[in-house]
Amino acid sequence: MTHDDTWHKKYLEVLNFLLENRRNPSRHDAQERGKYHNWIKYNKKLLNSGGLKPERAEKFQELLKMVEFYKRVNQWD
Repeated sequence: MTHDDTWHKKYLEVLNFLLENRRNPSRHDAQERGKYHNWIKYNKKLLNSGGLKPERAEKFQELLKMVEFYKRVNQWD
């Protein structure tokens, strides 16, 4: 499996998490933080520094729009 395949697989996992739970991954829940929150945080850092490939950057920016939409959603509702 190439790096692009693994990145795309994780992208789909995060996207599915957002769609299913209608909220962002919690930084306080160890499982969500390890699987999704840190991945978003790391890729956001790469995007800001210009280290993300253009095709990945385009997809990731779409994902960030969803993250921004769910920014203040209470996970317990």
